[in-house]
Amino acid sequence: MTEREIRAGVHSPGLSPAAEVKTAMAGFLKEFSSFQADVKQSLQHQEERVTMLQKKTMTWGRPALSTSVEENAPHQKAFNAYLRSGDDEGYRGLIPEGKAMSTAVAADGGYLVSPQTADQIRSMLVSTSSLRAVANVVQVEATSFDVLIDRSEIGSGWATEAATIAETATPALERIQIRLHELSAMPKASQRLLDDSAFDVESWLAGKIATRFIRAEASAFINGDGVDKPRGILLPTKVANASWTWGNLGYVPTGAAADFATTNPADCIINLVYALGADYRANGTFLMNSKTAGAVRKMKDADGRFLWSDGLAAGEPARLMGYAVLICEDMPDVGAGTFPIAFGDFNAGYTIAERPDLRILRDPFSAKPHVLFYATKRVGGDISDFAAIKLLRVAAT
Repeated sequence: MTEREIRAGVHSPGLSPAAEVKTAMAGFLKEFSSFQADVKQSLQHQEERVTMLQKKTMTWGRPALSTSVEENAPHQKAFNAYLRSGDDEGYRGLIPEGKAMSTAVAADGGYLVSPQTADQIRSMLVSTSSLRAVANVVQVEATSFDVLIDRSEIGSGWATEAATIAETATPALERIQIRLHELSAMPKASQRLLDDSAFDVESWLAGKIATRFIRAEASAFINGDGVDKPRGILLPTKVANASWTWGNLGYVPTGAAADFATTNPADCIINLVYALGADYRANGTFLMNSKTAGAVRKMKDADGRFLWSDGLAAGEPARLMGYAVLICEDMPDVGAGTFPIAFGDFNAGYTIAERPDLRILRDPFSAKPHVLFYATKRVGGDISDFAAIKLLRVAAT
């Protein structure tokens, strides 16, 4: 007897009310068990279908992934053959039929490195402690990059409903041109080593090139004179911050002729921070070398608290007065008349322009039995906002 029959008042003849309820419950449990079995079977079918679809999706996804790898495989294979034996047939095969030139072949000789090697080099350049880590980095295809700086504000004034509105001042734009210069490295390896299939020539080459480029770039971005290299942040004329004008860099003194002041040496750090405008100070970063950092981290405020604090998490930079510190070994040491510390918003204040490609030329003749690898890239850098960077000068006033 089902629950529906019970509710409808249907009784079985000859049975007591208790027996009727017991019989009805037995029938209900039987139907519920049947319902559970149907649901379980349906869910099992659904699970099998989902598993089958997942397997198909994984199978369909594999060719797409291998296709992506295969797209770079010809370039990778050709690059490896060129490095090991100078065989450029693979590169020539990459040139589309009917085309005289290819992006894989440099106009002045050599070939573009494989995408994997180029990415590895760029990763090493970015991860190192140089001005590149905090500067504005742009990629261009031209020989130079122009930065437009608005150095003035648009005029404004209060107006009434009926009064004539006066003409306001017009902002002035400053154009800064950053020229790209050629940066090169030329590591060498013996042909016997290149013939060894166990030798990973690409990783070795990427490491050597990145090391040379890192050292050259880091030095130029700080001390470059602009002659066949970027213009460094210490190149412009430095003036006392009270007399600062566009085109110069403002500085504050340490209060001593050849070192930090004996009394309250941390005062010059505080003055340096607040010499920078509030709009730049929010993204401020200190720049100094390790020797200067060793002296600064000993400084305390009037209450005896250290101004320097180490990063709390792995990879987090140390902080000075709450602002990040970037260690650049090319910054000068503390000495009479030097500028050992820079503070500013370097993303606004310094721009690095570079071409995204990296070329390499194999030379097996000039240093036999070794093979030279002449790698080149084009990069430039210059100050793009003179108001965004302030310097600390070791001087009494």
